Amino acid sequence: MSIDRLTFQGLRNLQAVDLKPGPRINLLTGANGSGKTSVLEGIHVLGMGRSFRARQLRHAIAHGADAMTLHGRLVGEPAVTIGVRRHREGGELELRLSGERLDRVSRLVESLPLQLINPDAFRLLEGPPAGRREFLDWGVFHVKHDFLDTWRRFRRALKHRNALLRHGRISDASLDAWEQELVHWSEQLDEMRRDWVEMFLPVFEDTLRELISLPGLALRYTRGWDSKRGLSDILRQARDTDHQMGFTQQGPQRAELGIRLDKRPAAEVLSRGQQKLVVSALKLAQGRLLEQLTGRTCIYLIDDLPAELDSGHRRVFCKWLERMQCQVFITSVDPEALMDLWEADTHLAMFHVEHSESGQGQLLPMDRQTS
Repeated sequence: MSIDRLTFQGLRNLQAVDLKPGPRINLLTGANGSGKTSVLEGIHVLGMGRSFRARQLRHAIAHGADAMTLHGRLVGEPAVTIGVRRHREGGELELRLSGERLDRVSRLVESLPLQLINPDAFRLLEGPPAGRREFLDWGVFHVKHDFLDTWRRFRRALKHRNALLRHGRISDASLDAWEQELVHWSEQLDEMRRDWVEMFLPVFEDTLRELISLPGLALRYTRGWDSKRGLSDILRQARDTDHQMGFTQQGPQRAELGIRLDKRPAAEVLSRGQQKLVVSALKLAQGRLLEQLTGRTCIYLIDDLPAELDSGHRRVFCKWLERMQCQVFITSVDPEALMDLWEADTHLAMFHVEHSESGQGQLLPMDRQTS
């Protein structure tokens, strides 16, 4: 999986972009604020339908522009094109895949598997469980074809049970029906997650071992309800307290992928550099597992690679990227920090982002090289 053409219009401070990236390692350098991260943001929107820098996509539209229009072409037979448009003044996000109008972002996610490693990636360790559930479900989604349907049915049953709990008077018959539905899809969802974690753990441990020695680090999946009791009994016995709270307190919506070092939360023990290596290992391992199970590769978006990593760890990290044969987009203020990290036969495509006379970021290709 790789992108061979990108065109962006109306994206933040960038001039109109028409980029032909290389199939492997793409290095984007430039001063702070020049627009390097905006290039990664545009690719992220193409694959996820949302920005990693703003909650509302309209905030990514360039000042004075009426809309933001992004296009990408994926290598294949036939080639696949992805288009995303967002108007500043209201309107829905317009999504297209090879000319077909889409009504669900999941089609983009399926077509363009992305992994983002940026300064905010620490939230995977430091943040609430929702971020780790999203990481877990991304992995399951890409290898379990019926995951999305199962997840939607689970969410529908959960939504209906919560709605009944918020009513002043609860109908036992209605609760029975939706709890039965909720239990069925919760168990299906939990089984998919457990299967994926079982496959993921050895790949993660192998990846982490080459990046850093942390023998006490452990990942543990918990399903979101008492492991010794059935969810049906739990839901029935919790009706009164759930009614008081107004929502279902136990279930897959409370699942967690705990990351601990010697039985303490890893984020409390590890340095920033160590945290970045653990997060990098998680993301690399997820891409490796996807490739092993499906033959597909992720596209990696890595913002400010040198940050928090010394030269030795940067080199090991880049060796994994080379070994995986994936397409990568890496930004850095310092081009020298990226140049000596690759094997002589690794194809590098280099781009420089600089401020133009208009104050917008201008993307300039540099000589491509294999050393």
